[in-house]
Amino acid sequence: MSVSDKTINSEIDFRRAQMYGFLSTAFLYPEENWTVDVPLIQDVLSDLNGVKPGLDIEPLELAELQRAHRLAFGLTGPLCYETEFGLPHEFRQSQELADLSGFYRAFGFTLGGAVRERPDHVAVELEFMHVLALKGCLAATKGDAAHTEACLQAQRMFLGDHLGRWIDPFAKIIAQHASGTPYPSLSRFAAAFIQADTERLGVAAGGLEVSRPTPFDPSFSCEGCPVDLR
Repeated sequence: MSVSDKTINSEIDFRRAQMYGFLSTAFLYPEENWTVDVPLIQDVLSDLNGVKPGLDIEPLELAELQRAHRLAFGLTGPLCYETEFGLPHEFRQSQELADLSGFYRAFGFTLGGAVRERPDHVAVELEFMHVLALKGCLAATKGDAAHTEACLQAQRMFLGDHLGRWIDPFAKIIAQHASGTPYPSLSRFAAAFIQADTERLGVAAGGLEVSRPTPFDPSFSCEGCPVDLR
């Protein structure tokens, strides 16, 4: 591999890392207004040969965006956790969570802070891909072929075993439950970007399973939960 090839690969990895970082932040409850950064995303996409559909979201005021997030991801809203999709029982869910935690530990990725999410939350998985892409970028710029390949293989495995497997059904559920908010457009874009990334990294299409939500227990009700979704 020539020096110029290493530079090109590290630049692509950096752009990929930027995109994963943006998406991770956008799916969390907004403390800052990510919609104002949408025009900048087009420049990143141009370096990645574009993704269809693009991200067509008009800027909102922060208060409006926070309200939209509450409507989209409230307790009665769409599922945003991997292990709620297509898993037959709680033991399989535990196995998947353990597998995710193993990925995170292997690359020094820890969950923390005053507010933390489960390891299988879509934003957490997106942030992990952000970290892997950055690590791969740094290794490539240093000419460390072994670490570059390790990061690349980890990204392939993580997309094939986790994020790439459920992002499409996740996006479809968002579209059903969050109309009138920017999140259907965001989730469709995320699914398109991740699909393009699996192709870019050579992830086998057979690893992208079509999942379905775990059946909801009718005996459980959120009716009395004191959550303000206005």
